Amino acid sequence: MPSIDIHRPHQLPIADARARVDQVAARMNEKFGLSGQWQGDTLGFSRPGVSGSIAVESDTIRVQARLGMMLTPLKGVIEQEIRRKLDELFT
Repeated sequence: MPSIDIHRPHQLPIADARARVDQVAARMNEKFGLSGQWQGDTLGFSRPGVSGSIAVESDTIRVQARLGMMLTPLKGVIEQEIRRKLDELFT
């Protein structure tokens, strides 16, 4: 199963970083139908064909995702969209 693993440094307080991750989650829900739930400082998300998490650490945002067979051809597009949104919110 193909996977995505992206790390993005940040210098925000955890609460602010979580608020920005909520913005990313809202966009993922709108664009890809992904639903998510917080467990501590990690937002888990899933939908048929993809599951993963966005972890908010003191100085890093880490996005991990596992793609099913149907989404494998779109890995590059999905990864690019995640990077673009993280760049927009955390740089």
